[in-house]
Amino acid sequence: MSRAADAAATPAPATTADPKRRGAAERGRGRQPKPPLSERARSERRLGIMLAAPAFVVMMAVTVYPILQAFYDSLFSYRLTAPDEREFIGLANYGVLFTDPVFWRDLGVTVLITVVTVAVELVLGFLLALVMHNAVRSLRGLLRTAILVPYGTITVVSAFAWFFAFDINTGFVNSWLPLVEDSFNWFGSAAPALAVIMISEIWKTTPFISLLLLSGLAQVPGELTEAARVDGGTRWEVMRRVVLPNMKAAIMVAVLFRALDAFRIFDNVFIMTNGAYGTEVLSLLAYRTSIGRLEIGMGSAISVVLFLCVIGIAVIAIRGFKVDLTSSGKGS
Repeated sequence: MSRAADAAATPAPATTADPKRRGAAERGRGRQPKPPLSERARSERRLGIMLAAPAFVVMMAVTVYPILQAFYDSLFSYRLTAPDEREFIGLANYGVLFTDPVFWRDLGVTVLITVVTVAVELVLGFLLALVMHNAVRSLRGLLRTAILVPYGTITVVSAFAWFFAFDINTGFVNSWLPLVEDSFNWFGSAAPALAVIMISEIWKTTPFISLLLLSGLAQVPGELTEAARVDGGTRWEVMRRVVLPNMKAAIMVAVLFRALDAFRIFDNVFIMTNGAYGTEVLSLLAYRTSIGRLEIGMGSAISVVLFLCVIGIAVIAIRGFKVDLTSSGKGS
């Protein structure tokens, strides 16, 4: 058969101008075309935008300006003790920052605290969420109140409480632990100090993750778990194949919120060790540079880098969980 005959026998490709052909092509590639929004859905979307727009504008006004101001100040060699000697140096502050071993040490400590606390809190929070979800109806209110008490404690108060509990002079923890000497100084070296800091963070914020995961558990259809049990699935199989996939959005929100909060940790470190013995974090480094030494240019550069790290964590979390936030479905 000639080439002309082959071309005539070959069907023309579906164009994007034909909705039917486009839908058939998408189904052929394994993708289902999104159904058009109803008039009610469009009106609800418009109402949501109208209600959220004022808060969004205010939030942008109070956050975008400080960020832009910090980036602008980071381009200068600027100390409050010598305001007349302000000099534009471009990205030199960032060059000094990225070649400073103190910055990389503090970044490593910050990442360590973030990873450990979020991982432990995710496991403990999920267990607490299961307890609250499966508790007897008459005890649910009492359990939720008791579990959420630590999260209602002010962070500074919580940090002081844990500091006095582990302090070598006023602490009682040493007398409770049989393998620890009474004279052991928890805040005398990096490892035990970081352990206390992370334990205090976990105690304080695990209820927050449990509350978010509890909302995710409430959204798992009961008929799905019941059908899985009827089909012979074990408790672990039901949890892994039914419950967790339907909680992906709630897990992403919990991990994202806590990771962003943990990466900006300041209070516990400032109160317990003030950054001594290698426990300094990026937020404390920015505070010491800007407030302690009054180096506004370098302190602003650290703040900008901290902000970019937070943005990076948000992007990684959203892409890593592959949750479609634009659709109404719960899947990815």
